[in-house]
Amino acid sequence: MDEIINVFPSGLRPLCRAGFQQGIEPEELRLRIGRPVMVLGKGHEYFWNQRENKLQNNREQSYIWKEADMKETLSRMSQYSMYALEEELRNGFFTIQGGHRVGVAGRTACEQGKVLSFRNICSVNVRVARQKKGCAKGLLPWLAGAGSIYNTLILSPPGIGKTTMLRDCIRLISNGTKEIPAKKIGVVDERSELAACYFGVPQNDLGVRTDVLDACPKAEGMMMLLRSMSPQIIAVDELGGREDYDAVEEALHCGCRMLGTMHAQNAGELQEKKYLAKWMEKGFFERFVFLWMDQEGERKFSVYDERMRKLC
Repeated sequence: MDEIINVFPSGLRPLCRAGFQQGIEPEELRLRIGRPVMVLGKGHEYFWNQRENKLQNNREQSYIWKEADMKETLSRMSQYSMYALEEELRNGFFTIQGGHRVGVAGRTACEQGKVLSFRNICSVNVRVARQKKGCAKGLLPWLAGAGSIYNTLILSPPGIGKTTMLRDCIRLISNGTKEIPAKKIGVVDERSELAACYFGVPQNDLGVRTDVLDACPKAEGMMMLLRSMSPQIIAVDELGGREDYDAVEEALHCGCRMLGTMHAQNAGELQEKKYLAKWMEKGFFERFVFLWMDQEGERKFSVYDERMRKLC
């Protein structure tokens, strides 16, 4: 995780490094001016203790993030050119080397209801890009069908691991497994989380037969891939708006298989989503994978078919 450690001021790098050496598997680092630095991992919160150079569960003697820390860290993250990141920042985040996504909050400059830039950034969320190769290996046999995959939705509340699971599914299917022959996959990575592109180059391994449209709106990207890259499978993260649903239907009618994610905790929530309810009535999706986290912080899954019959 040197890409993350090296963007911090030199005096704080030992603290950051300590957080990665304690087996906590940090998922997020929260940096807020005037407040303690927080590290989130496996459902727990930790704080930097500068005096003892370690992470701790309580806020006593925890390091308070300063304005000077923020300025230097953002400068290092942007390679001393925040101006070059303006386009990405309009979406509230940017990606640094290694594929780590940096979300920002603060005062914005807007025009006609659209964010043009950030004037002051007071909060930063560094999401650690940690590709978990093999995490979807046990899931793939449940998705395999007719020499390809069933049209599949991976579902969970935020923060449980939908994107991580989708990323590994893409990698495995692109390379081919004993259950699923290798397939050409087109990925629309609207938020740069799946491939974690840095200057257009994927930092994550999505397989040898995968083409990525980075920072492209999902609906438009799906149509672009169909017209230009002849994918056998299209993969998208966090389907939501009506345009997404229309594009998915178009892709399915073109004979392309779909692999996507959506926020939902259970089958009842699916029925409340207007467009998804129509898909379910038409049987467009044949596999629904629900993810959850057990008490030890390990991710588990259940698989249902198009009639919501539990398969595993």
